[in-house]
Amino acid sequence: MGTSELYKKALGLECLTADEGVFLFEHAPLAELMFIADELRKLQVPHGKVTWQIDRNVNTTNVCVANCKFCNFYRVPGHSEAYITDIDTYKRKIEETFRWGGDQLLLQGGHHPKLGLSFYTSLFRQLKELYPKLKLHALGPPEVAHVCKLEKMSHYDVLAALKNAGMDSLPGAGAEILVDRVRRLISKGKCGAQEWLDIMHEAHKLNITTSATMMFGHVETVEERFEHLVRIREVQAKKPETAKGFLAFIPWTFQDVDTLLAKIRGVHNLTTPDEYIRMIAMSRIMLPNIKNIQASWLTVGKQTAQLCLHAGANDFGSIMLEENVVSAAGAPHRFTAKGIQQAILEAGFEPQLRNQQYEQREMPEAIEEQVINY
Repeated sequence: MGTSELYKKALGLECLTADEGVFLFEHAPLAELMFIADELRKLQVPHGKVTWQIDRNVNTTNVCVANCKFCNFYRVPGHSEAYITDIDTYKRKIEETFRWGGDQLLLQGGHHPKLGLSFYTSLFRQLKELYPKLKLHALGPPEVAHVCKLEKMSHYDVLAALKNAGMDSLPGAGAEILVDRVRRLISKGKCGAQEWLDIMHEAHKLNITTSATMMFGHVETVEERFEHLVRIREVQAKKPETAKGFLAFIPWTFQDVDTLLAKIRGVHNLTTPDEYIRMIAMSRIMLPNIKNIQASWLTVGKQTAQLCLHAGANDFGSIMLEENVVSAAGAPHRFTAKGIQQAILEAGFEPQLRNQQYEQREMPEAIEEQVINY
């Protein structure tokens, strides 16, 4: 096994094994990895623009029984700070989002022990009746798994009901690392790796577009990161021909401020900019069947994310008019619409506003009236 042979295999859009990926990650010079990944980006995203989005992450509830060791956002049932978002709050936040140029809610919450399928289908229908143009990028496989357990229903039937009620797409939330050894240590209360993957496969069968993520830089090994990538790729390979499947892959780094992983286990995010750029490049190389690779400026900052645009990434994600979960663990970075476009231009690319389906959007006139309001 040598780097030259693996580069040739990657440039031919062949699938590298997990072992081959680990070898490149550990032995290939960063400049060479960046070059190979950038060539693959040009093949897979020939328009050469860097896409970005305007949406808002609104949390349905902060009540959760999953007890993830990296989450500072959740509250246990009965806590004095526990809440379920009311319809007036949704209306205010949606109308603000529209004024600031957004078209979508990223709608997520916790594993609330009393919120079943009817809660979400009723909520989705109500929001769509009030705002027919609103897009709902909603829940995630762990929340779907939680609802399935509460209702004793199949993944397919729950997803079909959610889609029928107005869910437009399914985020790749809660993937963390898709290896059960890791999940038992950091997110024991969430669904296992195979169930996460199974839910995504059922979503693809229903032609629900999805994304996939990876949170790394905690208790996982490098080998487990590449097992994660291979498993994502395998699910994408099984999607129906007419389905888009995973539209994007987003690797991001564990944020450790005041988390139980840091306080009790002494686990800290020691990921360097070099290592993050390597993971972006290897994501492009390992995932030839996923078109869009997103750089997580929220967790690594502007400069590292800009370098990722020369290492295989073609998407800068959303300015996120509101985000509460990752920020609660210490992610300090913020972008306005003007700022994210300037960052893309500084990196040498043309910014292009998009929607969740990676279709181009025209720039709304009111976009510059946006203010950060957490």
